[in-house]
Amino acid sequence: MSAADAASASTADAALGQLPVWRLEDLYPSKDSDTFRSDLSKAFDLAKAFETRWKGRLAEAASKTADEGLGAAIADYEAIDDLVGRIGSFAGLTYFSDTSSPANGKFYGDVQSKLTDLSAHLLFFALELNRIEDDVIDASLSADPRTAHYGPWILDLRKDKPYQLDDRLEQLFLEKSMTSAAAFNRLFDETMAGVRFEVNGETLPLERTLSLLQEPEEETRRVAAQALSKTFGENLRVFTLITNTLAKDKEIADRWRGFEDIADSRHLANRVERQVVDALAAAVKQAYPRLSHRYYAMKAKWLGMEQMNFWDRNAPLPETPKALIPWDQARDTVLSAYAGFAPEMADIARRFFDEQWIDAPARQGKAPGAFAHPTVPSAHPYVLVNYLGKPRDVMTLAHELGHGVHQVLAGGQGALMCQTPLTLAETASVFGEMLTFRALLERTTDRRERKAMLAQKVEDMINTVVRQIAFYDFERKLHTARKDGELTSEQIGELWLSVQDESLGPSIRISEGYESWWTYIPHFIHSPFYVYAYAFGDCLVNSLYAVYQNADSGFQQKYFELLKAGGTKHHSELLKPFGLDATDPSFWDKGLSMIEGLIDELEALDKA
Repeated sequence: MSAADAASASTADAALGQLPVWRLEDLYPSKDSDTFRSDLSKAFDLAKAFETRWKGRLAEAASKTADEGLGAAIADYEAIDDLVGRIGSFAGLTYFSDTSSPANGKFYGDVQSKLTDLSAHLLFFALELNRIEDDVIDASLSADPRTAHYGPWILDLRKDKPYQLDDRLEQLFLEKSMTSAAAFNRLFDETMAGVRFEVNGETLPLERTLSLLQEPEEETRRVAAQALSKTFGENLRVFTLITNTLAKDKEIADRWRGFEDIADSRHLANRVERQVVDALAAAVKQAYPRLSHRYYAMKAKWLGMEQMNFWDRNAPLPETPKALIPWDQARDTVLSAYAGFAPEMADIARRFFDEQWIDAPARQGKAPGAFAHPTVPSAHPYVLVNYLGKPRDVMTLAHELGHGVHQVLAGGQGALMCQTPLTLAETASVFGEMLTFRALLERTTDRRERKAMLAQKVEDMINTVVRQIAFYDFERKLHTARKDGELTSEQIGELWLSVQDESLGPSIRISEGYESWWTYIPHFIHSPFYVYAYAFGDCLVNSLYAVYQNADSGFQQKYFELLKAGGTKHHSELLKPFGLDATDPSFWDKGLSMIEGLIDELEALDKA
């Protein structure tokens, strides 16, 4: 980086203010601490003792109560799960803090390997539990209060029963995961953390380069896009290998387990029916012309273009304020919006700032993107963002804090029942975004500024709904094609371009270089078919927010009960108090109509 570039970056960082770095010491003092080593050893001892006490005896325990009953066994298992989760979370968060550090990589890999070995002693538990007859389980749930407490977890676990293999095969799948899927996930992370992009003589990491696509100067966006295409292209072989390997690995696992459809394992994990997801995808694809096609045609006109280039898709409108948003302002914006909905929500979110549960700077080696990591109920969640002062960064902060609030509230369910399926996990995050957007919009009286805010929100919703369903469509095409043999980079690129062209519409010019942009999407690697959860959450929140706007009172309490439920209830149970039903074919149209309504408002502002 040149002296001028360094000075410019320093000025930008200064404008953002003091950005927080998370306190991982809340989990463990350090990688080499006695506390960490002691807990890792303790976890092994507990796992071995658990196996010795309970293996082969669960059916017998199901006929007993109190300390000898099934509930006692599950409580012991939950305590180990919490401890193992704390250890794994610390290793993962340390690694994500700087994935370019060889020491962090080794630490993460070594801990993952040890936890896999430890899990071999616990693997029997779920398998053996699911072999117990239904009537025996039902009797245990009725007779033993401790077992009844875990009823939602037991019944949820039994949904996996048809896809379980015998114990030896399950152990083989577990142990081989370190040298198959987990290894290629790590290869992706470390490759992506190491790639650099040359932009006007400056060497930038991924996040800073992607942020240039939101700059007002078209030339800046074009140069950044070309730099991204160039580096993605140079690394295409390794990303193609990773993608082919993981797709084949998934196909093997699905075939052995007996899943019919390529996405059924994800649907099962999300506890959502295939027909519900199919209805969502169909509704969104049918709405492409009314949403993305229509909006991008309007935006092209606003930017004075007949057709936008693909790098103009997220360009700010001329009305968009250009000043960077300091961190303190972003914090106050989100907390104020949360407090306007419910003081309790703001109080929980404030702890993330006050107690250093957030890592905000975009620094070299840090994991790209953003996430909220729940860790375990005995600790607290952590949020990672790469804050660069853009308006979208404020919305990302609101999104991840929505996750964080949800994770805090659901923690009361305990380690086994706090985890929420991805489809519902995105509800709290998207709701947090919506609250922040609506609070800002209500304070805006200037017509041009209102137009810029509405346009940005529509773009974010298109990115969350249209783009994610296009991603889901791409994954379906890729995994289907992979069954017939390994795919070349060109073939994957063709699949990518086919869904992009369909979803973006005729007002976006897709030119050479964009065919390799599938390479940087981490969800394709870490969580195949994860992406539809974003669209699910956004459409759900649109409907949920409409209920909130029309509710006289009591909505907040019902909303908090939804979040506190964690993974103890199916989406149909959670949505019933709000009068919503995701299995209703018209449900998704209601959510999509809100996006269309915002586009209508933009069009009206444009004509005013």
